[in-house]
Amino acid sequence: MIDKKIEGGTFMNSLSYAILAILTRKSQTGYELGKQLETLWASKLSQIYPLLSRLEKKGLVTSEHILQTGKPNKIKYHITETGLETLKQWIKQSPTDPVLRDEFLIKIHSIWLSNAETAVKLLLERLESFEKKLKNANEVIEILETTKKEEITNPQTDAFCSFILYKRRKKIVEEEVEWCRWVLEMFNGSSK
Repeated sequence: MIDKKIEGGTFMNSLSYAILAILTRKSQTGYELGKQLETLWASKLSQIYPLLSRLEKKGLVTSEHILQTGKPNKIKYHITETGLETLKQWIKQSPTDPVLRDEFLIKIHSIWLSNAETAVKLLLERLESFEKKLKNANEVIEILETTKKEEITNPQTDAFCSFILYKRRKKIVEEEVEWCRWVLEMFNGSSK
């Protein structure tokens, strides 16, 4: 993740911009941001909370402490005008090349050091995980297609952006499912 210096000495990384992008739609807690980020950027809450604090110190977001009865208090974050302008300037810049980090691929690259049983187990776990992701993507797409029919065709709406990103995610996940099945077939064919 490359940090970029913006006006006033604020250093931003891609996750910072992803947080700002999500907050443009509605104010959210750190936990809610983590759930929203799942389709955009792999991140952990341990990364999100420190960034939120940093973004707040730089005036890009503000926080609101919400007292709750019977459950822990929560903090909701809101993007500021400065944060919105920072995001708009960043959108104009060309993106960096995507980074591929997938522990599974390293294991598959080295699977020849193991046995077919281990390989099949890894592939079946991967397949199950991606089938769940595919189910989730299909559910979200169906909801968008039924509840936001008009908005998903208008590029000036957040529903349009969600729709095209979930369609992209679906295609990527479908490809992974297909690949896992193909490799499993190869293992089944080689054991005959």
